[in-house]
Amino acid sequence: MGAVREPLRRGVLGSLLLLLGLCGAREVHLPPGPLFRVEGTAISIPCSVSEYEGPTLQHFEWFLYRPTAPEISIGIVSTRDPAFPYALFSPRVQSGEVSVQRLHGDAVELRVARLRAEDAGVYECYTPTTDFMYHGNYSSKVVLKVIPDMLWVLAPTPRPHLRGRMAGTSPLQLSLSEGQELQLSCTAQSQTQQHTHLSVSFGVSAPDAPVGRQTLQEVVGVRRDFAVEAGGSFAERYRAGELSVAKAGSEQYKLVIGQVRPGDAGTYHCTVGEWIQDPDGSWQLIAEKRAALAQVTVQSIASQLAVSASPPRVRLSAGDALELLCNLSGPVPPAPHVAYAVSWEVGEGDRLLVAQLDTDGVAVLGESYANSQVGRRQVSLQKLTPDPGSYRLRIESAQPRDAGTYRCVARAYIRSPDAQLREVASSSSQGLKVHMKSEAVVLEVYAWLPVPATYRGDTAELLCNISVESTQAVHVAVSWWVEVTMGEEEPQGRMVASVSREGVAELSRRASGGDMSLDKVGPQCHRLRLHGVQPSDEGRYHCAVTAWVRYPDRSWYNAGAVKSNSVAVYPYARVMDTLFIPLIVGVASALFTGITILATITCCFMRRLRKR
Repeated sequence: MGAVREPLRRGVLGSLLLLLGLCGAREVHLPPGPLFRVEGTAISIPCSVSEYEGPTLQHFEWFLYRPTAPEISIGIVSTRDPAFPYALFSPRVQSGEVSVQRLHGDAVELRVARLRAEDAGVYECYTPTTDFMYHGNYSSKVVLKVIPDMLWVLAPTPRPHLRGRMAGTSPLQLSLSEGQELQLSCTAQSQTQQHTHLSVSFGVSAPDAPVGRQTLQEVVGVRRDFAVEAGGSFAERYRAGELSVAKAGSEQYKLVIGQVRPGDAGTYHCTVGEWIQDPDGSWQLIAEKRAALAQVTVQSIASQLAVSASPPRVRLSAGDALELLCNLSGPVPPAPHVAYAVSWEVGEGDRLLVAQLDTDGVAVLGESYANSQVGRRQVSLQKLTPDPGSYRLRIESAQPRDAGTYRCVARAYIRSPDAQLREVASSSSQGLKVHMKSEAVVLEVYAWLPVPATYRGDTAELLCNISVESTQAVHVAVSWWVEVTMGEEEPQGRMVASVSREGVAELSRRASGGDMSLDKVGPQCHRLRLHGVQPSDEGRYHCAVTAWVRYPDRSWYNAGAVKSNSVAVYPYARVMDTLFIPLIVGVASALFTGITILATITCCFMRRLRKR
């Protein structure tokens, strides 16, 4: 029984070793075929080996079996023998048109830069053995079919069909103004018998730059799976609806840029790619052609927008009407998608807005021309002619403060499809000098106390005499202020009361809580009265006067302001008040002394009584 079991055991062990050897057998890998490629294009065929023994650096040899002689192998290229190529491939290998590139120690790639029709056939990748035992597959084969170039590209203008890699004729010359619409189209067609997909991409390069993948910036394209994608800086504009690409019919593709920008200038191309799906499921670009569509120049609105103003110098008197004209010149003919906003500004450096007419024709006055102090002045900004147009600024009653340097500022906007405005240009006119012949208002003011000495509880009177010299009707506003010193700090000013130019009085709250009143005791004399004056009312008082002139348009002009001298208000104590205090002190002292004596006598008398 033992003799029978030993051969059986050896047989089982041998079978296991054979199975292990077969599982670890060398295997050469090539992509599944057949592979279809276009004549004149490049191809790369990867080859790798696995489950081998020996060094990690493996060698590879490539052979070709042509359909006309399927049994004859033609040496193409080898990783270990430079003299390996047959005479048919030797010149192409030496020129680099055919090469083998090592990817890893056990993987290479056969590369043919430009396929020929006779390159069709069965390609074999062979790996010389480095294994201890001869097991497995030492080569693999794949079928390559070289098909003719059947991809056609047509430019938008009548010209012969473009064959080859690039378009050879000059493109169209298109000149557009910023904001106009650009439409370009190209026709792509393939008559390849195999099932292929086309991709169409519109791109732009600098006007004089050589065209290539590095210089061509994609605008938008239709991928082989019919997805639409925009490239680079055009992606945001595509999402905003400013550009689109669409297929018109079965072969034509159209690019539309709704509003061109200066940066869109350049030479536009249409690049068409033909894709085929290999048996392993991967997609391969088997042909690509490019046609020049148009050379586009874009004239910016900023370079065309010019602003002029007139007259160059203005002299007028206060109260006269001030009128200035602003002329705009822009793209010719006027672009309907461009809107303008015009404003007038005055001053040097930090200029103040006088008036503005926005793109919808709504006029807005500057803050200095419509507020509670000056009222609302009669200022108008009117458009006189169509776009870009002439504009007139008119100030009905000019005031002395209207003198200065005026400029007309124009801003150009492009209205997007979603009605949003995008500013594209801004220009300013030369400065216009406006001189005003103003009539001076001489203003003087003096404050005084008719009764210098004021006692506590009395009414303190303060008078403000005003002197005005002017040929115009002047309205004055009067305010009373008190300066109070708190310790070593600087005196703090506080308004006590005021009378507006319309005669409306406003009284603040006194520290003592007492009453006060304002009245006018003469043509130009104002009086402030503090009733029941107290020590908390002590301080230095002055009056401030502002002269206002009213113009025919019912607006007000601040003709000047002046502050009076200061007068001291000191509430004195009365004589009876000074005598009353010692009297109280004396009476209190006498009472205290009497009570003390009486208490002492009483205590002594009580002690004696207890002794008895």
